[in-house]
Amino acid sequence: MNPPGWAGGRTSGLRVRLLLAFALLGVTTTAVVASGSYFQARRVILQQAQDAAVVSLTDQLAKAYPLRQLPPTQDELDTMAQLLSDRDEEVIVYYHDMRAQNGLALDPLTSELRQSVRDGRVAWQRVSIDGQPVLLIGTQLMLDQPDGTPRPSGLEVYAVRSLIPEQQSIERLATLAWGTGGLSLVLAVLLALVAAGGVLRPVRELGRAAHRLGEGDLTTRLVVRGTDELADVARTFNNTAERLERQVGELRRMESDARRFVADVSHELRTPLAAMTAVTDVLDEEADRLPGDAGRAARLVSQETHNLTRLVEDLIEVSRFDSGTARLALDDVDVAAAVTATLRVRGWTDRVRADLPPGVMARLDPRRLDVIVANLVGNALRHGAPAVTVRLAAEPHWFTVEVRDHGPGLDPEVLPHVFDRFYKADTARTRSEGSGLGLAIAWENARLHRYAGQRGSLVAGNAPTGGAVFTLRLPRAAEAMRAGGVR
Repeated sequence: MNPPGWAGGRTSGLRVRLLLAFALLGVTTTAVVASGSYFQARRVILQQAQDAAVVSLTDQLAKAYPLRQLPPTQDELDTMAQLLSDRDEEVIVYYHDMRAQNGLALDPLTSELRQSVRDGRVAWQRVSIDGQPVLLIGTQLMLDQPDGTPRPSGLEVYAVRSLIPEQQSIERLATLAWGTGGLSLVLAVLLALVAAGGVLRPVRELGRAAHRLGEGDLTTRLVVRGTDELADVARTFNNTAERLERQVGELRRMESDARRFVADVSHELRTPLAAMTAVTDVLDEEADRLPGDAGRAARLVSQETHNLTRLVEDLIEVSRFDSGTARLALDDVDVAAAVTATLRVRGWTDRVRADLPPGVMARLDPRRLDVIVANLVGNALRHGAPAVTVRLAAEPHWFTVEVRDHGPGLDPEVLPHVFDRFYKADTARTRSEGSGLGLAIAWENARLHRYAGQRGSLVAGNAPTGGAVFTLRLPRAAEAMRAGGVR
């Protein structure tokens, strides 16, 4: 069984976080590398296209020399434009207001480009024509003067080169880059799964081991693998579990010795107490005839002997619960009649209001029902206030007995401890008022009865209108069982 919150929840959360971290790293790395590669390749491709276009234009211009005359005629400009054009480039030639172009319906030249060419520079510009990228390159032909210095001829030549092949190359490169990035992301996720498995396996093992340890399996140990931090955690867990096993074993041994001591002492006290009880019974009969202090002393000895006897019997009963030897002696019982008998035997019939509908039959241990009801009613009579009521209610498979008084009720600080052994809500009470084991024994007796995997219960609370309420819930067909198991 996997511990809740570990294998089902936290390890899944860790796996998701590891996958997200690797995926984010892969996406970031892919984006950076792909973007950098794309822009660098784009720049190189465009630069190469630009350089190639400049070289091509320069080579073509060499065909135009020498110019036969200036200014040229329109026919000469048209011939020059046709001569300079090739299948990859279209040419536009300007001479002041004269213009010749070959193969272009529109003039794509910008004023910025023309101004740069007029200033005597070789200029280029990338523009879009009908949604298609093109490269514009322009230069001005120079004339050599007699003194060898060049002067502008006023003849401007512009080459228009399509960048569609380069654009297609760039798009293919981008597709390749992002495809490679996608593969890198898949690889990163696979690596994340492998890493997550390597990291989370010992975490899951640690979670399961901690769960088993928490459930009481003190022999739980982890297999230590490697020398990393997780191995250190496993070693620490093993050392802690080993120390805990030793300490719990020592505590269990001490607790077992204490229980055995109490049980042995209680049984050993039975014999002398039986003799003392016989003597005190005689003293009770003679107490009224004894003078003064002697009579009071005889009654005190008798009362304390009976209290001690009851304490020993309670300790013996508790030792049976602790050792797991308490058994149910099941019998078919009329619950209303059994509760009425408990009240009548103890002389409480006139002090308790009983609402006990007849006909509620149950198979249970009548002696233990008597002990429970006697403890609850006796506790209400001693520490509550009139009126004390006992009500019986039946269900198909369960019945409840509610004992209520009309006193101040139980303090909220007392409620969690009301069934603890030797617990007394009022520390000022004398020890003759009880051993502090009555309610604890009643609670244990209720839990001995079980039906369909559910145990009987005894709970304490306060009524809305005041007073303490103890509710006993027992099965109408209890199963024979031994004490022990889950307490």
